Amino acid sequence: MTGVAFDFLAGLPRQPRLLVVDDQAIQIQVLYRALSPDCQVLMATSGEAALRLCHERLPDLVLLDVEMPDMDGFELLRQLKADPVTREVPVIFVTGHTSDDVESRCLEAGGVDYISKPINPRVVRSRVKTHLMLKFQSDLLRDMVFVDPLTNSYNRRYFDQRLAVEWARARRSGKPLSMLMIDVDHFKAYNDHYGHPAGDEALRNVVRAITRHLQRPGDTVARYGGEEFACLLPETDHAAALTLAERLEQRVREQALPHAQSSVAPIITISVGVSTHRTPFDGNAQALVDAADGALYEAKREGRGRARGDAELASVRG
Repeated sequence: MTGVAFDFLAGLPRQPRLLVVDDQAIQIQVLYRALSPDCQVLMATSGEAALRLCHERLPDLVLLDVEMPDMDGFELLRQLKADPVTREVPVIFVTGHTSDDVESRCLEAGGVDYISKPINPRVVRSRVKTHLMLKFQSDLLRDMVFVDPLTNSYNRRYFDQRLAVEWARARRSGKPLSMLMIDVDHFKAYNDHYGHPAGDEALRNVVRAITRHLQRPGDTVARYGGEEFACLLPETDHAAALTLAERLEQRVREQALPHAQSSVAPIITISVGVSTHRTPFDGNAQALVDAADGALYEAKREGRGRARGDAELASVRG
């Protein structure tokens, strides 16, 4: 249609998600026609609606009008940058102003590019293609930094960042946030008996069993340290998190990996601690981790090879 092919999309698992923000419906329609053949296009006619969509759908790129009646583009971008959930979303300003001062202000505010009205669909597609490619390349590099090379799960660094993002999201939405702290039982004895190469393979098998049975794309498993793993479960209440923890414990048992040095069973088992934060969110994110650690300690104290959590937990306080 416009001669600009989004050929790089062939290797992606889904269409890019764009958010077009403009208080003029005709401008949204022009951008929608230009971009919808290759991208999922979300639309908002106000700053408040745009913020809500960013938090609900997390776009890969935002095309943002500068002048809007309720909240101008600069204020909207400021709020996006202030929120850990949305601060990494790139924003292209789209405006009828053509002065150098406005262009400079757009870039200094944190916009990645600037497109002038009236809109040229070919130019828009070219700019969007460029910034989507940069976004996905950045995501790939970030994933490489955040992946544990032994188990191919996320690492502690990624977990800490994801926890901050999900904590902020849960505070805003009022929905529960749960986590699991998982420990492979008597793993030092396993390494001493079978050797470190066998221990490495055992950890990989445990991670495969866990990731295979996580329920939703938003659920995150990370290697927290040594033989300890953490699962972050957004919008999951305590009962559902405890049920999942028990299911994961059973799935690891079903692998029937021999562990002659375990006092729990002749196979590899895990212990799981469960914590949940519900409103009011009056503590801090680390408190959720501390509560999961405490529940894991209880699981170990009671004999390991089991999941434990506090069913009466109303809120985690820092």
